[in-house]
Amino acid sequence: MNGIDPRGPRFGAAITSVVLAIVVVTGSGWLALAQTLVFTISAAVPSLAPYGLIYRTLVAPRLAPPAELEAPEPPRFAQLVGMIFTVVATIGYLSGAPLIGMIFTGFALFAAFLNAAFGFCLGCQMYLVIRRLAPR
Repeated sequence: MNGIDPRGPRFGAAITSVVLAIVVVTGSGWLALAQTLVFTISAAVPSLAPYGLIYRTLVAPRLAPPAELEAPEPPRFAQLVGMIFTVVATIGYLSGAPLIGMIFTGFALFAAFLNAAFGFCLGCQMYLVIRRLAPR
């Protein structure tokens, strides 16, 4: 199986959690936009995912190889879901609707925190449910 180190997305979720917490506290639409761009790059071109690059170059070389690999599609889908939520958040913040920005940032923060703290990827689980329900 061609897979990815599952610690990479979890590392990215930890950084994402910090960034989104700062967005919630400051109400910065521009920082929300920056995170949206990170999600966009990560979903469109996973090999160029900014947090993934940090993990692969600075963190992974200092760790033992992963016990197992995971399929790349569920985390990629999760990045797409995160992008959708932060697009709405960014629009909310930058258009003068900070409550919308805060709500959608909060949803994305909740999902990122679940992954970072507990290894539970909500977007990955959504992907698996959608795959099971899709007609074959």
